[in-house]
Amino acid sequence: MGLTLNSTAFRAWTQLCAGALSSARAEIDALNVFPVADSDTGTNAYLTFVSGSDAVSAAGADVPLPALVKAYVDGLLTGAKGNTGVILSQLVRACFRDLDLETEVTAADVARSFVAASDAAWAAVGAPVEGTILSVAKAAAEGATTAAEAGVDGRTVFGRAARAAREALARTPEQMELLARAGVVDAGGRALVVVLDATEQALTGRVPDRAGSNIPVPIMVPGDDLSADGPSYEVMYLLEADDDRIPDLRSALMPLGDSLVVVGGERLWNVHVHVDDVGAAIEAGIGAGRPYRIAVTHFADQMARAPRSGRVVISATTGAGLTTLCREAGAQALDFTRQSPLTMTEMSASLSDTGADEIIVLPNNPRYVRQFEAAAQAARQDGVRVAVIPTHAQVQGIAALAVHDPGLAFDEVVVAMSSAAAHTQHGAVTVATEPGMTMVGPCETGDVLGVVAGDFAVVGRDILAVAYEVIDRILSPAGEMVTVVMGQGAEGMIEESISEYLRTMRPDVDLVVYDGGQENYPLFIAVE
Repeated sequence: MGLTLNSTAFRAWTQLCAGALSSARAEIDALNVFPVADSDTGTNAYLTFVSGSDAVSAAGADVPLPALVKAYVDGLLTGAKGNTGVILSQLVRACFRDLDLETEVTAADVARSFVAASDAAWAAVGAPVEGTILSVAKAAAEGATTAAEAGVDGRTVFGRAARAAREALARTPEQMELLARAGVVDAGGRALVVVLDATEQALTGRVPDRAGSNIPVPIMVPGDDLSADGPSYEVMYLLEADDDRIPDLRSALMPLGDSLVVVGGERLWNVHVHVDDVGAAIEAGIGAGRPYRIAVTHFADQMARAPRSGRVVISATTGAGLTTLCREAGAQALDFTRQSPLTMTEMSASLSDTGADEIIVLPNNPRYVRQFEAAAQAARQDGVRVAVIPTHAQVQGIAALAVHDPGLAFDEVVVAMSSAAAHTQHGAVTVATEPGMTMVGPCETGDVLGVVAGDFAVVGRDILAVAYEVIDRILSPAGEMVTVVMGQGAEGMIEESISEYLRTMRPDVDLVVYDGGQENYPLFIAVE
């Protein structure tokens, strides 16, 4: 029996992979001893897959599956971080390259995709090494091929490939002496296993057993840090170039250093290399085409950062009024809209560029909590104290900012802000832009929707009537203050009407109103 792919399942799979890598990120970072012990392999793999899932999320709801897959693999390629991220992006890209997404996918198709992915990854690396992600990819391909030849179905092929990958991961210390001395498996290989396990879970519902439940922290033997004697810089860039220029590019980059990986196709490439001569690596790209988004990392800088001081609160905001409000409260605002969501690059830069040694982050959106946490993990490796308070709504961020006291110790103020956010009941009012089904029944275009704690809870025709019902649902007897943030579409006597409603129903409650200017939501509502 073959597999039938669809857009809904594909979108869910991209999120599942990113979530699995998020959960395993710290573990994979700890395993990172090759090629450079910079403890970022898990973070890089996670950020790469978040870039892909973000590209899928940005695609319209009616985008056909082939276009959705193209958006995903291009998102992986352009957002790939580090050696492992670049290789993973190539594995996924090659896996989907020859699949006919509009017909049933057979077991033989699955096996061929695994082989194509492994071959492409090995070809992309300038000097392939056994005992790495490449060995794990090859084992997965062999496991898939053997399973397909045995006549099993496509789902079983994926399961056999994932199991072969787990077994190969356990063997990586036997293939690389550095891993054996450190007492760990390969970090990149572990990242690939996480993705394959997530895929098996998506296809079968089974959560695969781990090959080993306790992965030890690396034991660094003097002389085993390859970065001490290797090239000083990591150079990465995207490259617009004809495919026939890539062999010459590889030939030009190979003598400059190591860890060379060039992946992509159809005039879009991602180049990664470790070198001492940064200029020569970039000039090689110029000779092949147009390099852009050039990123250079000095490995020594990861060990010795400039001194930091002070505390910064970063708040993700939507709407000019909310942005101004947060800045007046002393926070650095990172504004976004539905059309221009925050990217991982922007989140990471917001943390790295502050110069502070204490950072408190208010994501104010459920989608951003996990991504800010990944950016925070990278900042913590530089010795920065970072707390990501999981605020899911703009009004929770306002409540947290209200209790921030620069004079309090970091831990004390994080507890106070977390408590304020957690005890803020939140809702919103929006207008349906298309027919659909909500938790409380169907809605039509133009219906007014009331949101309570992130879920649609009210369907009506009048903004004020729906707002009153949302307030009734979140205003408990212990509630002391109602906050209303006015956005686009909040017209007429909204403030006066809500004030009169509260004076009638709950005269003991205070009302605070802000002009937020947010799109799509005429009202944000909170109760503290």
